[in-house]
Amino acid sequence: MAIEVQVTVDCADPDGTARFWVQALGYEVEGPPEGYPTWEDYMQAIGLPKEEWDSGASIVDPDGRGPRIFFQRVPEGKVVKNRLHLDLGVGGGHQTPLEVRRERVDAEAARLAGIGAARLHANEEGGWYGVVMQDPEGNEFCLH
Repeated sequence: MAIEVQVTVDCADPDGTARFWVQALGYEVEGPPEGYPTWEDYMQAIGLPKEEWDSGASIVDPDGRGPRIFFQRVPEGKVVKNRLHLDLGVGGGHQTPLEVRRERVDAEAARLAGIGAARLHANEEGGWYGVVMQDPEGNEFCLH
């Protein structure tokens, strides 16, 4: 039996962080459960206090291959390096020439910087090239 995986990200702004990752991953904002026209209708139906309605947001892979990603509001800010991070394979894999991978990775780093990410540094060694980035909340992720 396969186990369903969800990635959960702590953040201060669930909706804003979800919108960034929708653009970064080609995901879409998850719609409300069946039978509810909006998330507000669902949250009201389950009795969630209105002050908690913006405490989370989720995105899903429109092709159903990738995991659901849930962004939950937490009171504390990010303090240290992530213990878990996402690696985004945008270079074309090891069969692709290094110079082509470098161009693709750098282009994606520039695109993501344009929508709110920060480029931290590039790593290149032994035929591998990658760029370490941060999302708008400061969570690290890598492009390779």
